[in-house]
Amino acid sequence: MKAFFEELFAYGHDCNQRLWEAMMADREKIPEKSIKLYHHILNAHQIWNNRIDPKAPPVGVWDERQLQDEREVDQSNHRHTLSILDTYSLDATINYGNSKGQVFANSVKNILFHLINHSTYHRGQIAADFRQNGLKPLVSDYIWYKR
Repeated sequence: MKAFFEELFAYGHDCNQRLWEAMMADREKIPEKSIKLYHHILNAHQIWNNRIDPKAPPVGVWDERQLQDEREVDQSNHRHTLSILDTYSLDATINYGNSKGQVFANSVKNILFHLINHSTYHRGQIAADFRQNGLKPLVSDYIWYKR
């Protein structure tokens, strides 16, 4: 199962990197909504990584940075996730607090699966936003990636 998670996170990382490249190449045409969603994808990834293995400074779920800095944030998130996969049992239970201060417990595998779904969902929203604004959306289907 660890190898499958590594594949899924490699796919997500590839999508995030290609999306960053597309946004940087056409920065003046990219809708603000898409940029905010992209920041959110990376922030949530960092937050969930830190709930499992606290390392990076805290970030807010909707915080914004300079778009040009986001490539490295995604790379750092990806490295941290791979470290988590090497260090933690997928069945380990993680206790964490959410942004409202509520305390929960979930397995590492459920947290990581949530993170994959969360990122894919928001990349779909970005694709729709691109279409609505006359831009060509990124091809990000998993099966396309595996071809």
